[in-house]
Amino acid sequence: MTQHTLPPALPQLPDRKWVRACTVDQLPEDEGLKLATIPLTSVFAVEDELFCIDDTCTHETFSLADGWVEGCVVECTLHMAKYSLRTGEVVSPPATRPVAVHPVECVDGVVFVALPLNYLVKEG
Repeated sequence: MTQHTLPPALPQLPDRKWVRACTVDQLPEDEGLKLATIPLTSVFAVEDELFCIDDTCTHETFSLADGWVEGCVVECTLHMAKYSLRTGEVVSPPATRPVAVHPVECVDGVVFVALPLNYLVKEG
């Protein structure tokens, strides 16, 4: 992931930085791709839409990228909490707190996510 050579087509968003996440071809259908960020984030491809959320289940520390995706909902495989990929809101307990969602843009087959400035990104 890198912040260098960002395309000019990306909109300016206050308090966020655009980061190259992957190519569209690298995204598994109906699964998440974990990004090297702190906190961890994941990108999901569902039908013709792309989503980016914080990767860690708020019920118990577990990766949502490893969860099951159906429609625009991801289910944590540990205790079956479900989250909306669109809003980050809890769809089904035991989780009670939402996960953060982040803007996603695709430019020429490359996926970019807009992360808060306080998120750390592993370069490389």
